[in-house]
Amino acid sequence: MKKSEFGFIGDIAAMFGALPHHGFEPIGDDCTVLQMGDEALVMTTDMLVEDIHFLRGASLPEEVGEKSLMVNISDVAAMGAKPIATLLSIALPESAQGEWAERFMRGYYEASEREGVALVGGDTTASRDKISINVVAIGRAPMTNLKRRSAAKVGDVIAVTGKLGISSKGLVDIMFGDLNTAAAKAHRRGQARVAEGMWLGAREEAHAMMDISDGIASDIKHIMEQSQVGAVIELTKVPTDYDIRYATTGGEDYELLLTVEPSAFDTVAEALRAATGTTLTAIGTIVEGNGIEWLENGKPTEIEMRGFEHF
Repeated sequence: MKKSEFGFIGDIAAMFGALPHHGFEPIGDDCTVLQMGDEALVMTTDMLVEDIHFLRGASLPEEVGEKSLMVNISDVAAMGAKPIATLLSIALPESAQGEWAERFMRGYYEASEREGVALVGGDTTASRDKISINVVAIGRAPMTNLKRRSAAKVGDVIAVTGKLGISSKGLVDIMFGDLNTAAAKAHRRGQARVAEGMWLGAREEAHAMMDISDGIASDIKHIMEQSQVGAVIELTKVPTDYDIRYATTGGEDYELLLTVEPSAFDTVAEALRAATGTTLTAIGTIVEGNGIEWLENGKPTEIEMRGFEHF
């Protein structure tokens, strides 16, 4: 029987769980962690495939290059760490060799320069007809700053940075040929809340944290499973300029999803905005149990919420 994407990942984690990890933490967070004294080296990898994560005809090569970096260092930021380096591997069909590849690297370089991230290795190869891009992102942080999905506590406020749904709406715009909307441009470039992740990493009132890559309907479940808790989310509090389904079930927002000590939430939200200019919005509460309850104006809703999965 075919398994879901996350079921498959769970099987992989179980299969390799008994093997020696040589100091690395096992599968479960946005990044694996290698402790080095009081500091941690964090590492993650992500892949972008043509016609799945980007449409070549609807995106400038520079935009694909920028997005390839941003979606990977987003995972580093979600751990509360500073991105410092990447490795880039890319498979190119003949039609993307030459000018397309050079412009892609220009976009990747400009984003790397802006974020202060070095490119320290990788690989290039040919492909039959589609572009595939794989990035390994590396970061550093004090061990005490790391935020894990397993750290949520009953009573915590569930919160998100920024506004949700813009990337999902942007993909719909692109599919309908509206390439120049603000949402379409945001979808093509991606973002990473690096300053916000590092700032929140230094706050002990912030407990569990991850980035929103598959929509909060999927991503909150990772925190719930790792922390062995349940969640209640009020849909009317989810910050968005679009239909609520874009904001809850659409992927690739790359905002931060976190849980915060309830007595400190207002203080943390105000301080984050003062430090970074980014809003932090309370959308729900961590509760006992293992399920998720969606509310609309305080009442249970029949709206089905299911985040993005590749299969």
